[in-house]
Amino acid sequence: MSERVMMKGNEALAEGAIRAGCRFFFGYPITPQNEIPEYMSRRMPQVEGTFLQAESEVSAINMVYGAGAAGARVMTSSSSPGISLKMEGLSYLAGSEIPCLIANIQRGGPGLGGLAPSQSDYFQATKGGGHGDYHAIVLAPNSVQEMADMPGLGFVLADRYRTQVIILSDAILGQMMEPLTLPEMGFPGPVEKPWATTGAAGRPKNIINSLGLLGEELYAINLRLQEKYGRISAAEVRWEEENTADADLVVVAYGTTSRIVKSAAALARAEGQRVGLFRPLTLWPFPSEALAGLAEAGKHFLVAEMSAGQMVEDVRLAVNGKTPVALFGKLNGIIPTVREIYAVIKENCAVAKDGAA
Repeated sequence: MSERVMMKGNEALAEGAIRAGCRFFFGYPITPQNEIPEYMSRRMPQVEGTFLQAESEVSAINMVYGAGAAGARVMTSSSSPGISLKMEGLSYLAGSEIPCLIANIQRGGPGLGGLAPSQSDYFQATKGGGHGDYHAIVLAPNSVQEMADMPGLGFVLADRYRTQVIILSDAILGQMMEPLTLPEMGFPGPVEKPWATTGAAGRPKNIINSLGLLGEELYAINLRLQEKYGRISAAEVRWEEENTADADLVVVAYGTTSRIVKSAAALARAEGQRVGLFRPLTLWPFPSEALAGLAEAGKHFLVAEMSAGQMVEDVRLAVNGKTPVALFGKLNGIIPTVREIYAVIKENCAVAKDGAA
């Protein structure tokens, strides 16, 4: 029987990871994600797992490397400046093809910034963040339910492709409470990991590293990675769209902002404005082809995000100049209101209608 509870987003994410087989968590405190390690410190001993508060974010991500290389389902979490400190380790994880889950509960920046919500880590998550030609799969929840569900999907994808999965959330989703149905306890996805460094006798020795001192070696590593990223891009793009078929204007938003946009779009629809919502569930791979199809149909676009404008660049690349793409951005903790986005939607609907005429 499914378990219905009321939980905070950060706690739901932690419980969802445990129910998906996570048994190792390494982290370091930083607001607004502290409920994740706090929750893990209580729950991990109950499931015979390991919780360890490292001495720094740098140590934590390298502990993830060790546990992941041994074949464990392992997770870490942090918030914006802490994720920046993990970037070198993330690049090493990518080069060594070690699966893991990384949660970023975004706060404002650059620098120490503030504790309020932001979506200004989009570039960091989707464009690599560390050095080298690599990608991580990036999942973007917009509810406490999805905070609980996406760790399971994240671990399945991480193990399937031997890659890293980032759950890109924000301070609102991390701190808000909502009712949700908890996932079933289980271990979804691939279990066998013959590549892992388990110390098992009677098989060839496994060596995991990202070193290619000779040009040909590094070239081979990168070719293998790019081939894998191509398979991920072909198979794992996810998105939701609402009322886009007849829309003059399509608003693109993710995470918390998509919830606000949904309410604003409903107000505009009630007044006869033909507006739709497009929500990427994967920020990488990005649903470029779906957006390109909407552009071919003549839709105009408005991108709403809590940043100076980052996802808007991927939308403009997808649209490729076929129709206009406008931006509504809010910076560092100033959360857009429904009425504010509603007013911008009305302005852009008028532009879209004029263009169609």
